[in-house]
Amino acid sequence: MKIIYMGRKKQSVELLKWTLDQGIEVTAVCTDSQFANSPTAAYARERNIPVISMEEAEQYILDHPGQIDLAVSYLYWRKIRKPLIEGPNYGCINFHPAILPDWKGCGGYNIAILKKLPQWGVTAHYVDETIDTGKIIRVNRFDFDYRTATAQSLEKVTQDELMELYKQILTEVREKGRLETLDLDNSQGTYISRDQMNAMKKITEEDLESEDLDVKVRGFWFPPY
Repeated sequence: MKIIYMGRKKQSVELLKWTLDQGIEVTAVCTDSQFANSPTAAYARERNIPVISMEEAEQYILDHPGQIDLAVSYLYWRKIRKPLIEGPNYGCINFHPAILPDWKGCGGYNIAILKKLPQWGVTAHYVDETIDTGKIIRVNRFDFDYRTATAQSLEKVTQDELMELYKQILTEVREKGRLETLDLDNSQGTYISRDQMNAMKKITEEDLESEDLDVKVRGFWFPPY
């Protein structure tokens, strides 16, 4: 199986290594290579895998029809467009660190704590031309305690779950090709933009008198940020 791998952050490096160890051919890597300290770009170059832009990946697929089986996105930072969505034989799969269709965009660890949810989860879905609205392949849920969790601690648990989901899904795609999807309406749910998330960080005078102030602090507790 030949894939184009789109990913960033340290978990992306671990999954790129796992992917290669499974004998899956990674034709190219798209990542945050604009940063000199990009761990994914560094590891790809160490393994002699071309690090290319999303536009170059789109052009590669257009120039080599039928040669790429799958595009995968793990915490990739750009909106994926039609050539990468429609060009690969088995489509393009995104791994989302939240429950879909409930929480789209930036509705992540912070929201789980602020909304005092009893469960969180991770989702694998096919990518379409709108953010986080493609057909859902699988949702894995887990319990957590909003009363003690911080954004940082919940991120760690969520990423562990998301990495396992990635391994499950890629193993199945290699065996079966395009996977069946769930009968869920992924047009529903709540989309949280970056601006909305930043606005939630503000603390008003009313917040200072609220018993939920501790929840708000832990909802954005992510040292050193």
